[in-house]
Amino acid sequence: MPSGATPPFAPAPRDGPPGVERPFVSFAEPATYGDDTARVRPFRGVRARPRPLTAAACVVLGLGLIGGAVTGSWLTGGDTDEPGSRGAFAAAGELWHSVPVDRLFPPTVRGDGAGPGGSDRAWTRIAVAPDTGCKDAFDPLLRQALAPVGCLRLLRATYVDATRSHVTTVGLLFTKADAAAMTSLKARFRKEGLDRRTDLMPRPYAAKGTAAEDFGKAQRASWTESVLTDAPVVVYAVSGFADGRAVATPQPAAEAMKTDSTAAVAQAGLGHEARGLADRVERSLRKTVTSATEKPS
Repeated sequence: MPSGATPPFAPAPRDGPPGVERPFVSFAEPATYGDDTARVRPFRGVRARPRPLTAAACVVLGLGLIGGAVTGSWLTGGDTDEPGSRGAFAAAGELWHSVPVDRLFPPTVRGDGAGPGGSDRAWTRIAVAPDTGCKDAFDPLLRQALAPVGCLRLLRATYVDATRSHVTTVGLLFTKADAAAMTSLKARFRKEGLDRRTDLMPRPYAAKGTAAEDFGKAQRASWTESVLTDAPVVVYAVSGFADGRAVATPQPAAEAMKTDSTAAVAQAGLGHEARGLADRVERSLRKTVTSATEKPS
């Protein structure tokens, strides 16, 4: 396959679910009165100022406004440190080795309104995987789908819900891509529905001695994948039953969260588990990026 070419994908299985710009200052056209030699009649007792002095004052004022605008832009840092800018994008790509794991994957996560019907959820972290590359971390087709953005580092953690009946692995894939490449990948995922294909599900992290030790590929029940465009990161989560039961028909979270779905995965709320935890880890990531790029007051 030629370098840079987009890898093909096998058809989906039949049984699977379907800048800040600088301020612009302009000056109005000078008023004219038809007779350039005319002079304004002064009030009694008040001496009129010569026109050259007035014109000079206007020039000084205009230069002051322009200089103030430029200085203001410099003091605010231009367009490099605003959220979503190149500065924030680059800062996000460094978080995997510069931020404590407890900030990326908090020991406990609250999911107010994240459950079915707006019910509350809470998750407790039970395992953190060593940060690694992406070799053997994804199924082959998902690895091909993510190849255009590359793999810098992969961070993963597994959580259990408050009832200890569901386990969910959430992952942060830090890529080597720029904003354009991330935008392109996001568009492809959306257009081709790659985040809904059962043969493109992420793998769980099963840690021995925890409630997730039997959380293997066959136990994957629901999942979600989000390609960010303001950070070189792909956020994903995959959920399953804590008792290790195999799931014959997994559902993407978007499908499992539908109120009219009668599938066992949906009825168990596993779509909400995956989406709810992934969303909150993503929010935490964004807050960390904002904090890292804020200028001291």
